[in-house]
Amino acid sequence: MEKMPMTSITSGMGIEVLPDVFCLSVQIVNVCFIGNPKETNEFVLIDAGMPGSADIIIKEAKKRFGEDCKATSIVLTHGHFDHIGAIHDLLEQWNVPVFAHPLEAPFLTGKSDYPPPNPEVEGLVAKMSPMFPRHSIDISSHLKLLKDDGIVPPLPDWRYIHTPGHTPGHISLFRNSDSALVVGDAFTTVEQESLYDVLTQKQEMHGPPAYFTTDWHAASASVKKLAALNPTIAVCGHGLPMADDELLTDLKNLTETFDEKEIPQNRK
Repeated sequence: MEKMPMTSITSGMGIEVLPDVFCLSVQIVNVCFIGNPKETNEFVLIDAGMPGSADIIIKEAKKRFGEDCKATSIVLTHGHFDHIGAIHDLLEQWNVPVFAHPLEAPFLTGKSDYPPPNPEVEGLVAKMSPMFPRHSIDISSHLKLLKDDGIVPPLPDWRYIHTPGHTPGHISLFRNSDSALVVGDAFTTVEQESLYDVLTQKQEMHGPPAYFTTDWHAASASVKKLAALNPTIAVCGHGLPMADDELLTDLKNLTETFDEKEIPQNRK
């Protein structure tokens, strides 16, 4: 996959959300490192960033966990290009298993491409979406499919929640002990369809990126499922992390207005 000429003002910026949860902005998307560098040089990587971003991800891993750092696995929230863009290069660096939901497997084993985007959604990024890669990749030799028990083998303190809508096998990650949530694209904290908002990272909660979302009924149900968890902090695939009362208030508003405000007119 060729590098995409899209970025934001936060690209390259890392945020320690919790002692063992670190969010790195890579152009227009976030990846997460799960692991406490005060306790270990090992970590789990959540998602694999934009095409051509392997160097920045590896550099940040070494900066946080040390030159001898070791990824133990990669967990994918889903397989869209901006979440798997650097995975081949990362797997050359770290020969590790990649965990994903079974319903995402066709897109990660070369069997199916994602459906065409919906460019009729309002916003310049949406208008650009027909140019975005949507073809499948084949990481069969590394792929490990999650079972339906919610267990994420490399993350025993976390569980995965199936949050379909944006893609069939989309997942989010939740930790009961502190109600931390890694959302993927189930919802965002930036209006991902707006080029200006993406560039400036204006914080504002929205549903999943509309141009690539295929099942809006499922997407709405997924947001309600996550809101019911009453998370204390959320790291999204797009936008800055959000926490505490602001997070709960905005999530409540999103669930109440989702069908009216988030679903594109040509999908209602």
